[in-house]
Amino acid sequence: MQPLLTVSNLTIDFTSHRGDVRAVNDVSFELRRGETLAIVGESGSGKSVTSLALMGLIQMPPGRVTTGQTRFQSEELGEVDLLKLSDEQLRRVRGNEISMIFQEPMTSLNPVHTCGAQVVEALRLHTSLSSKEAEARTIELFATAQLPRPEKIFKAYPHEISGGQKQRVMIAMAMACNPAILIADEPTTALDVTVQARMLQLIDDLRRQNNTAVLFITHDLGVVAEIADRILVMYRGKVVEQGLVLDIFTNPQHPYTKGLLACRPKLSVGKQRLPVVADFMTEDASGQLTEISASQPEAPSVELDRAPVLTENMPVEIPKMFHGEHFTPVSGLKSTSESAISEPTPGVHLTAGNGSKPAEKTGPVLLRVEGLNVHFPIRKGLFNRTKEYVRAVDGVSFDIYPGETVGLVGESGCGKTTLGRALLRLVEPTAGRILFEGTDLATLPAGELRRRRREFQMVFQDPYAALNPMMTVGEAIIEPMQVHGVGGTKQQQKAKVMELLRTVGLREEHYLRYPHEFSGGQRQRICIARALALQPKCIICDESVSALDVSVQAQVLNLLNQLKRDFGITYLFITHDLSVARFMSDRLLVMNKGQIVESGPAAAVYAKPQHEYTRTLLSAIPKDEPSDIRAAQARRATEVA
Repeated sequence: MQPLLTVSNLTIDFTSHRGDVRAVNDVSFELRRGETLAIVGESGSGKSVTSLALMGLIQMPPGRVTTGQTRFQSEELGEVDLLKLSDEQLRRVRGNEISMIFQEPMTSLNPVHTCGAQVVEALRLHTSLSSKEAEARTIELFATAQLPRPEKIFKAYPHEISGGQKQRVMIAMAMACNPAILIADEPTTALDVTVQARMLQLIDDLRRQNNTAVLFITHDLGVVAEIADRILVMYRGKVVEQGLVLDIFTNPQHPYTKGLLACRPKLSVGKQRLPVVADFMTEDASGQLTEISASQPEAPSVELDRAPVLTENMPVEIPKMFHGEHFTPVSGLKSTSESAISEPTPGVHLTAGNGSKPAEKTGPVLLRVEGLNVHFPIRKGLFNRTKEYVRAVDGVSFDIYPGETVGLVGESGCGKTTLGRALLRLVEPTAGRILFEGTDLATLPAGELRRRRREFQMVFQDPYAALNPMMTVGEAIIEPMQVHGVGGTKQQQKAKVMELLRTVGLREEHYLRYPHEFSGGQRQRICIARALALQPKCIICDESVSALDVSVQAQVLNLLNQLKRDFGITYLFITHDLSVARFMSDRLLVMNKGQIVESGPAAAVYAKPQHEYTRTLLSAIPKDEPSDIRAAQARRATEVA
């Protein structure tokens, strides 16, 4: 079959005050009708820039296509080079023959127009449909995209629907004109596993029904295991490996690909430490990559003085500032092999997914939650009276003991983030008790609550929103020390900030930079450094790794676990990623519709879930075992035939 799209020797440069940056370096690939090609790589690898160039969305300056050619078989224009089309020609191709689902639907949708109006606009622009016909077609597309109550979503504004629903609106808009090529740029990042499964199935169904070619961009190899035909792996702007999905998963050739596959937490494997890309390859001063000797069951520790392989390399190091004041090594936290799954005996946990054995429940409870409710009033009518309540958290009770990690999992909207915020009274609880070391935080006056928050910190889901854009990174990290009057003199506080920056894999020169100058993964590590600045006893991690690359995610998880093992930091780890929860957690709480529907040792919950909702979550996890991939490829081959 003749390729629908051929990209040859594509090179893209960006000009900055620090000099030229080569974002894409000599990239070539082909894409055929009905095929799904996955472009996989970490942030900064050039995969999104490649797709933006195909759509003519590279802003010039600072970006420019230095070399390259693209041959696209357009039904309207014939064979064309997308890089040389005029603005008018690009408008005829974009949305009509090539559509794109962008990574962040909230920033891609216009907040002042309803969801339906935005899809109608695309239909009216590229088709001859009347307004009524376009509205009917839009509602039909919303139903195809499995949006609940399509007529209501049609009239809703983007801020009135959930993240998964916004992503489905974007999919409906992209498929409105039955394009020949659909570019999906990280369409499932930060989505729940169940929503992610529906999104992947929806994209694959649309590909099959319309014989659409799909260019699927992601940082997670596991996501594309069953839906892709071929995989193209990018690293620092270059294609380092490409091939059939089964070949990539069963016999990866490049060390970077091996690293990406190894970084992902596995449900069936309990490890003390996740491998990172730096365990598989190193780089000399000239940029030459060298593969580290054959991978071992347990990858070696990352050396602090090793030349960084990734711009976001994170050495796992415990800063000297933690040796004292609050942190005392907890006995019983040494590495052990995973124990057999059995009913927990009183006072003892099963072995954690990360291979660490938590301390026995012999001491006092660190955090006890009793009958916690958070209800939000819904006001309606002429007099704005409260008609009903949204029960975001409804009668939740649990205990957390010193030195353990309790995972809190569930879909978006289940109330887990509201629960985490309510524990710190960032959201005021409606009823219930929050006992932290015996003190009820729910009834503390504001001044005393502020002092207790020194020992009880939170890492938020959106790192950019959590950082003040007007403050440098150094000022953001040093601020809590100044508020609580800890850390010594200004010089000593600054020295501790520098040490924290090194701990989370950043450099000392980053002290004077602003949040917008960092990637998402780097910003999240800044937030972790800020939370660690006060040496807290307990940290709530709210989806703290959900939007990170798999290798950066592995580095963050390793850091959190090492702090826990060595100094007994306690975590409430909120996540929708069940593989991450399995790796991190000693115990697991499963939340649905504001209530805890299942709890228990993590190993037992994963091995033998008792609640139907838990079984649904586990069944939605992407399957990337060779047998699953072979079955998926056989099914796709049957569809083509």
